[in-house]
Order: sequence, then C-alpha cells, then structure tokens
Amino acid sequence: MTALDLTATEQTHVRAALQFLRLRSGGWTSLARALHFSEKTLSNVGAGQTVSPTMAVRIAKLAKVGVDHVLQGQFPAPGTCPHCGHPPEPEGAMGPP
Repeated sequence: MTALDLTATEQTHVRAALQFLRLRSGGWTSLARALHFSEKTLSNVGAGQTVSPTMAVRIAKLAKVGVDHVLQGQFPAPGTCPHCGHPPEPEGAMGPP
C-alpha cells in the first residue's frame, strides 16, 4: 500500500457514498455521467473493486461535501434514507403529535 492508497475502511465509506448517490441519481448511467467515469467502473467499484482517490474526490464534489466527510463515513449521514435523502431524526426528537 502506498501513501496515496485508501484504507479498507475509507474504501468502504466511499462505496457507501457511491451506492447512496446511485440510488439518488436513478442508476449507474446518470451517476457515471456526473462523475465522469464509465458505468462499468462504477459498478465494479460498487461490487468491491478498489476505490481510487480520484473517485473519492469526485464523489465529494458531486455531493458538495468535503472529501474527509466521504472518507470518514460522514456522507451520507448514518441512517439517511437512500431513496429520499431524508436525514435521521435527532436523538430525543419527537415525531408529529
């Protein structure tokens, strides 16, 4: 592993962000266009192939978050609905009356 390689944990976090964006964008085709990668590359990474630092940066830019948020698993926030993007309720928050 070189200094530019992502750790296994970082790659897992990038894959989670990639899968979230795939659902939000409607599939690999539209996401591939937005990220400037081929559909095959995205689906391979989604299935476990090595994640490049370039992909992590492009995902962060598309999501308008810092790359650290993607690498640390802060995007999407744990518990965020992958279909609508609704964030989880804060602890102690009460629902509608």
